[in-house]
Amino acid sequence: MTWDPAQYLTFGGHRIRPAIDLLSAVAIETPRTILDLGCGTGNMLDFFATRWPKARIVGLDSSNEMLTKAHQEHPDHEWIKGDVCEWKPDEPFDLVYSNAVLHWVPRHDILFPDLLTWVKPGGCLAIQMPRNFAAPSHTTVYKTIREGAWRDRLEPMIPDEPTKPPTFYYDLLTPLVRSLDLWETEYQQILEGKNPVPEYVKGSWLKPFLDALEEPEKSNFEEAYKANVLPHYPPQNDGKTLFPFRRLFIVAQV
Repeated sequence: MTWDPAQYLTFGGHRIRPAIDLLSAVAIETPRTILDLGCGTGNMLDFFATRWPKARIVGLDSSNEMLTKAHQEHPDHEWIKGDVCEWKPDEPFDLVYSNAVLHWVPRHDILFPDLLTWVKPGGCLAIQMPRNFAAPSHTTVYKTIREGAWRDRLEPMIPDEPTKPPTFYYDLLTPLVRSLDLWETEYQQILEGKNPVPEYVKGSWLKPFLDALEEPEKSNFEEAYKANVLPHYPPQNDGKTLFPFRRLFIVAQV
């Protein structure tokens, strides 16, 4: 999938808040090496560098578009193109940090234990993933797919729910780590504009379905989704829209 940094960062304030919340839960005092796994445009770099100015910070992402933006903003830092399923570090890191990435990667039962090997003894694996896939913002995408002429092309692309319940990760990781903290937060995101939820989802979960269509079907699909999702997220009295969004946090000490 080709990412659009500008579209993704349209709601950058809402997307960065859980990233900062995850970072605040990391208890390492002075990590020497940090891997930002799925670094995107590098918008967490300044937060890492401020807290740990002496650490070597490496950003890894599979998107050329995101890495180009990251390099433009931070040309003196280390950015690597790589797929989390294929790339392996030369040596483990003190902190492996991953915000809003691993829900795109399948087989967490295999992936997460493997990621623990990327962390030095005494280090930390910190992960945040959306767990909002049963919300109308996402289920309405599938409803729109099944009601349109594009159904045969798009329905096979509908994935299984990618992020498992907290109990899954607890049972998976507890035998492998020294300590484990996990929790969920549902953010009440306040969005501005007319029917803003589709614009938010367009920057992530909706994008691969739009990319699979040509015009005019692409625009027709987007308009159908907008009409379907609006009743679920009506504007408040002041015209703004509340968009609840649940996220899962995992902090494992190795």
